[in-house]
Amino acid sequence: MRLVTFRNVEGTTSAARVENPDALTLTPIPGVQDVGELLRRPDWRELAAAAEGNEVSVEPTDLAPVIPHPDKIICVGLNYANHIREMGRTLPEVPTLFIKFAEALTGPFDEVSIAPWAQSAMDWEGELAVIMGRDARRVSKSDAEDYIAGYAVINDCTQRDFQNRTLQWHQGKSLEKTAGFGPWLTTSEEWQPGGQLRTELNGEEVQSSPTHDLVFDPATLVEFISHLYPLRAGDVIATGTPGGVGHARTPARYLADGDRVRISIEGLGSIHNSFRFES
Repeated sequence: MRLVTFRNVEGTTSAARVENPDALTLTPIPGVQDVGELLRRPDWRELAAAAEGNEVSVEPTDLAPVIPHPDKIICVGLNYANHIREMGRTLPEVPTLFIKFAEALTGPFDEVSIAPWAQSAMDWEGELAVIMGRDARRVSKSDAEDYIAGYAVINDCTQRDFQNRTLQWHQGKSLEKTAGFGPWLTTSEEWQPGGQLRTELNGEEVQSSPTHDLVFDPATLVEFISHLYPLRAGDVIATGTPGGVGHARTPARYLADGDRVRISIEGLGSIHNSFRFES
């Protein structure tokens, strides 16, 4: 089952079940404004599966971030071995965590507008996102998958100058409306990590890695994080990016005005954001 948040003409949003991902035909879920709100209901699977009524067709730009207002977005740094090596680091013994705010999210096909002061070193980071379907507090790795609602695609878009001017990465990781997220949530019974993640810049492949090639897999991350603080239904874990980021290239390569970034994961779909540099 695929679940999506789409924008209505009235300026509101609605949650829906995806019927045809290619034609973007959806069945709205009555009385539910977004997928995050849906996941906070204990019977969310039954509600989504039972939704009936007239299907609607939408445009790609009608899709909002699949979880528009998560309580938490926890990001994992340095979680693919090839990316760790290209950044000149050793494999970590525990996950490296940082936080992204919900204001950083944007729709999976939205144009991303970059302010003049942030244009110097914008980088792409294609990632697998894990979305929680139940509240989780101190859960074991063996039980962790029961708490995962499903998976989606996210761009942990990063301003490298801001990231690296202090020891704390956050200021380069949470710029307003830079992180495409979606296109929908694919539920965990229909998809498990393994499909290839690919990032393309203007049609050129710049990242490619299987999504099971993680130092810390989703179950390990849920166990680790839930022993630090509770995870809530609708919370998002961005699991890290593979090798191929622009910052690690020689010479470094960053986003420019008009660039288009497409991130796809086999079985989950793709997001496609263009970048506009404000004058």
